[in-house]
Amino acid sequence: MFRTTLAALFALAIGSSVCFAAPAGSDDASISQLLHSMFDKPHEPLSVEPIMVSGNHAIADWVQGEMGGRALLRSQRGVWAIVLCAGDSIKSRDALLKAGVPLADAERLASDLATAEAKLPPEKSAMFSRFDGLVMINGDTNHQIHDGK
Repeated sequence: MFRTTLAALFALAIGSSVCFAAPAGSDDASISQLLHSMFDKPHEPLSVEPIMVSGNHAIADWVQGEMGGRALLRSQRGVWAIVLCAGDSIKSRDALLKAGVPLADAERLASDLATAEAKLPPEKSAMFSRFDGLVMINGDTNHQIHDGK
């Protein structure tokens, strides 16, 4: 009985991690593949770009239909997983720090994000602000961010 229960829990853990994680190869490709596998819809494909990576953290901008936002991701043991989805509330160094991103990575991600988005057409950059609030994806409640709205 114990072995059966343990095997079922192990299978559940593997299955659930596959839904929210992708092995790292090229970081950009792995991150894009992860988001597409989770959120693509037949009549509403997901667009993922730009992607900024620093250390074990990344921010991926995304657009799907009339909605857009940003995903904060973390790599653990070579596997990328979504930590949270947000709009403008995850753009700053301070917000990234509150989400558990180390200082050097938070500074680089915030800077790279601003630079990358400044190169995009204004209407595309505006799409990333459409996600209202903040949604924790991995269940990590140690680092909560509130955008003050």
